Amino acid sequence: MVLAVVAKDTSGVLERFEIERRAVGDSDVDIDIKYCGICHSDLHQIRGEWAMPLLYPMVPGHEIAGIVRSVGPKVTKFKVGDRVGVGCIVDSCRSCDSCAKGLEQFCANGMLGTYNSKTTKYGQKTKVLEGHDSEYTFGGYSQSVVVTEECVVRIPDSIDLAASAPLLCAGITTYSPLAHFGAKAKGSACTTGVIGFGGLGHMAVKLALAMGNTVYVFSTSVGKKAAVEELGAKFVCSADKDQMAAVTGKCNFILDTVSGNHDANLYLSALAVDGTFCVVGAPQAPFSIHAFSLIMARKSVAGSLIGGIPETQEMLDYCAAKGIVPDVQ
Repeated sequence: MVLAVVAKDTSGVLERFEIERRAVGDSDVDIDIKYCGICHSDLHQIRGEWAMPLLYPMVPGHEIAGIVRSVGPKVTKFKVGDRVGVGCIVDSCRSCDSCAKGLEQFCANGMLGTYNSKTTKYGQKTKVLEGHDSEYTFGGYSQSVVVTEECVVRIPDSIDLAASAPLLCAGITTYSPLAHFGAKAKGSACTTGVIGFGGLGHMAVKLALAMGNTVYVFSTSVGKKAAVEELGAKFVCSADKDQMAAVTGKCNFILDTVSGNHDANLYLSALAVDGTFCVVGAPQAPFSIHAFSLIMARKSVAGSLIGGIPETQEMLDYCAAKGIVPDVQ
């Protein structure tokens, strides 16, 4: 039996609970979980704040870092004792165009999320101690997890294991759009704006700076100014009209990391011609964007969802090479 921490309803209260993980299959990796990050999406799902089915008891957690304790006989990528991680994906169809391109997060048949995701199509049932077979996944707020090796990534030795956990969601969630929309390739020729300076925001800042970008951080929290500037970025109080006016048209790319409801129109003026505003935070309320905020400078609005398994490994290797880790407590 495996001890886990679960939510049984939308109250937000967590309690200890025992689950039984599936037996280790031929291509599975059995991981002793050492650390699991707390993602804001965990809170959203525990409280039922997103428009998706609520599956309880819920074991959250998709920022898993640990040590391999056993492997199936057909596993070739990992061995006992390896430092490994599991992010937001624990399976996909592996046959659609997206999966073939390493974009498992966009699997045409639906990726299997690390928790609260229906397992019937991929046959990965987990038994709950109360006596019924669960047809959905349980996450990393637990002692161990069994995952197909195709969804396990290697944690470079130079990255502290505790600090590696948030990279598996916050890290890849910010790295992927920075790479896809050109901030990484453009380097010093790109000015990036980051809205919010929390878990996602501070990772976006560290990555964009490492890529050579000039970085502006938009926040209403003036108390974060010193921390922003200590990293080498420029702080803009988004509640100050003069400060916002001073950055009009300066950003080639803006990454919106804020999960609370806010007005996106406020930041579009900071985009340059042909600039892209990319959403990775997930507020409950929908955005309402004025058409002329986009039309007059050929601006684009986009979204991004984590990253595939190959890109997650790429991100970890990049962070190791650049000495980038999140701030953890």
